[in-house]
Amino acid sequence: MLPVASSPTSLFHGVRSGLRTLLLSSALLSVGVQPLLAQTVDDDGGVGAQQLNLPKDVTVFGKSDPNVRKATAIVNGRIITGTDIDQRLALIITANGGKVEEAEKERLRVQVLRNLIDETLQIQEAAANDIKVDPAEVQQSYERVAANFRQSPTQFDGYLREKGSAAASIKRQIEGELAWSRLQRRNIQPFVNVSEDEVKSVVDRLNAAKGADEYRIGEIYLSATPENHDQIVANARNIIEQIQKGGSFPAYARQFSEASTAAVGGDLGWVRPAQLPPELAQAATGMQVGQIAGPIDVAGGVSLVYVMDKRKVLTADPRDSLLSLKQLSVLFPKGTTKDQASARAASFAAAIKEIKGCGQANEVGSKIGADVVDNDNVKVRDLPPQLQDILMNLQVGESTPPFGSIDDGVRVLVVCGRDDPVSANAPNAEQIQAQLEEERVNKRARIYLRDLRRDAVIEYN
Repeated sequence: MLPVASSPTSLFHGVRSGLRTLLLSSALLSVGVQPLLAQTVDDDGGVGAQQLNLPKDVTVFGKSDPNVRKATAIVNGRIITGTDIDQRLALIITANGGKVEEAEKERLRVQVLRNLIDETLQIQEAAANDIKVDPAEVQQSYERVAANFRQSPTQFDGYLREKGSAAASIKRQIEGELAWSRLQRRNIQPFVNVSEDEVKSVVDRLNAAKGADEYRIGEIYLSATPENHDQIVANARNIIEQIQKGGSFPAYARQFSEASTAAVGGDLGWVRPAQLPPELAQAATGMQVGQIAGPIDVAGGVSLVYVMDKRKVLTADPRDSLLSLKQLSVLFPKGTTKDQASARAASFAAAIKEIKGCGQANEVGSKIGADVVDNDNVKVRDLPPQLQDILMNLQVGESTPPFGSIDDGVRVLVVCGRDDPVSANAPNAEQIQAQLEEERVNKRARIYLRDLRRDAVIEYN
């Protein structure tokens, strides 16, 4: 599922490949009882109402601003240094091609500190339960990240140093995710049960929904209280702005989302609107693939929703067709003008029209000096969106219109074969049961982490 890539964004996908044990869910919750806090709790653990018995006229004594802190902290005795924050921040900036404004960096530093505090609490709680992550396991995951960059671990160490980060920063994040995952498996999963009737009910609903739209959703969840809601909304809008400028949604989800799906780039998997909270479902159904919406008010905070893909429930998707293609391409000499490129492309297009099936592609390519490359088992959905609609409507032996640029040259794709997808089947009972268990584990895990935050002794420097 993970292509070998050398882009900065693949750093996070590389870590993901070793961390799929974390559970997928978008459940939101907020629970707890304080002497001065009256509240009602719903079935999902969410706070229905809160009253703090505060005076209407508030006078602040002193000039302390809890939102202005130096970017260091001591969490139950464990020090988080400014260097820790700088190195983790460098990972985010690298994943976004280095295109982060100075004002945005300062906001990111605050969020990175929060993430490091949570990460520290998770590692400490795991250790308190005699759960330790073997450094050899962390190293193996780190080596997979380096492999995604086609580098040895030593070379990757140097690459990170050049970017202002360090191997230790990634390894710390890997350790935190593995430790938290194992803690969930020990302290939460054994106490989560899903009945056969619940599984059957899901199967029945799937069959009844055959042909309905299904979405692959990415989510970034940020918890908020009435007091800091406006600030969290502003942070969410800044994240959207950075993603729309070319930032990586998975990278931002990994660093900022407070749902456990952060470990997999915020990926909720394939879901139908009915499986989502009403607020998210309403947003998703009005969006196209590649769009992002938010901030959306949900229980306990706000969410950003990203539509990664779309399909029909239990219906074969033509974009899952496997194609055999021949690619003919011609590069333009350096210094070629736009007019010269247009003329060359027109000549190329005229020659392509002579192709009568793939059997002639090599011969025509040789005549016009084009490179010919065979591509088998290419899934339509893996191609650029501009080409997907074209290829789905082509018959074997037909070719796309020429496409390209002055820098990349001009090329066409000739369809040599097509294997259409078979009708999709409903997930089996074991898969459905696993998904339901994951959702419930995630709810309890968020309660667990909230309790750790509440009980922690944190000193800001």
